[in-house]
Amino acid sequence: MSAPTFADPAGTWNRRFEADEYIFGTEPNAWLREHPPAWQPGSRVLSVADGEGRNSVWLAGQGLIVDAFDIAEVGVRKARKLAETAGVAVNFSVSDCDSWPWPVDSYDGVAAIFVQFADPAMRARLFANMIRALKPGGILILQGYTPKQLEYKTGGPPEVSHLYTADLLREAFASLEILELREYEDDLAEGARHRGRSAVIGMVARKR
Repeated sequence: MSAPTFADPAGTWNRRFEADEYIFGTEPNAWLREHPPAWQPGSRVLSVADGEGRNSVWLAGQGLIVDAFDIAEVGVRKARKLAETAGVAVNFSVSDCDSWPWPVDSYDGVAAIFVQFADPAMRARLFANMIRALKPGGILILQGYTPKQLEYKTGGPPEVSHLYTADLLREAFASLEILELREYEDDLAEGARHRGRSAVIGMVARKR
C-alpha cells in the first residue's frame, strides 16, 4: 500500500480499510505474481505492510509459509477473512514497520509491494531491516512507483521523496545481488486505489 506520511497512520489506514470492498482488490500484485519461481513450496516468506492481504494470501496459496504484518487492525482483520475464504493459513500481525521484530537471517523471501508510505528516514530503516531478515540466498521482490507517477496520479503518494528510482534502489540494496531491475509503465487494475496508467519499478534481488 502507499500513501503520504500521516500524523496518525494507523487511524488513517483503518479508516481507509473500513469499507467492505478491498480497496486494492483481492488479486495479487502483478509483479509479484510474475516471479513465483523465486520461492519453492515450504519456503518462509514475509509480506511487508500487507494491507488487506491480497499478496500474503496468494503467496500462501503457492504453498509458502507466510508471515505478514500491517499497521491497520482493520486491514489485518480483512486479510484474515480473505485467507479463510481462500482456505490458506497466514501468520498475520498488527504492527508498524519499526515495531515489527524483524528476525535476522530468517526468511527465504521478502515481498515489499508499494510500501511507499515511508519517508526517506523510515525507508532506510525498513530496507535495512528487510535485508537483515533475509537468509543468505533469500530473495527480495519489491515494486513501487517512480517519480513519473506524479504525472499520472493513478495511485501512490504525492511526495517525490517517497518514490523510487533505479539509482535509489541500487544504492539501498548494494549488498544484494540484483537479479532484475526494471522501470516501466503499465495499466494497473488493483482495486480502486491503483488503477490506470502507472509509472512503476520492479526489483528482484538475492542476499549474498
